[in-house]
Amino acid sequence: MEKEFYAHPTAFIDEGCTIGKGTKIWHFSHIMPNCKLGENCNIGQNVVVSPEVVLGNNVKVQNNISIYTGVTCDDDVFLGPSMVFTNVINPRSAIVRKHEYAKTHVGKGASIGANATIVCGHDIGAYAFIGAGAVVTKTVPAFALMVGNPARQLGWMSEYGHRLEFDKDGIAICRESKAKYKLENGVVTKL
Repeated sequence: MEKEFYAHPTAFIDEGCTIGKGTKIWHFSHIMPNCKLGENCNIGQNVVVSPEVVLGNNVKVQNNISIYTGVTCDDDVFLGPSMVFTNVINPRSAIVRKHEYAKTHVGKGASIGANATIVCGHDIGAYAFIGAGAVVTKTVPAFALMVGNPARQLGWMSEYGHRLEFDKDGIAICRESKAKYKLENGVVTKL
């Protein structure tokens, strides 16, 4: 049976991985045992996907990223160049803490900018937008725009990645898709 994904000759794929149709794995990347990569993903060069990581469909992983055990990404997630996931809260070289790996879940359609750091154990909500260089130290709600170190919420973003401006009734319209959103009690929902 012919494989339905592309892997550059310098990429290394361990046994037990499931890789979806149309996925591309580029130069010098390593997909470790028992990973699940969905369809139409793009894994940039010099990427390490650690054992048992799960990526949904159409996940874009840019260059120079390590995705550690405990990370899961839903469909349509964008991981910017050189962004970082951590996996242990208090790492020490001389102390083995593999049993303490904290889980991090990235929701559908979320984008994480270049050089951002996601401290383990803090989930990223659907369609959230993490700015370049941000350091996320707490859970991020869906549609939130987060910037800075430590990351703080600056506003809200649409599914299309545009800043939402809510009126006095808590309604905003995406300038590109024209979809309506409602902000109520600190939670954004698409109408």
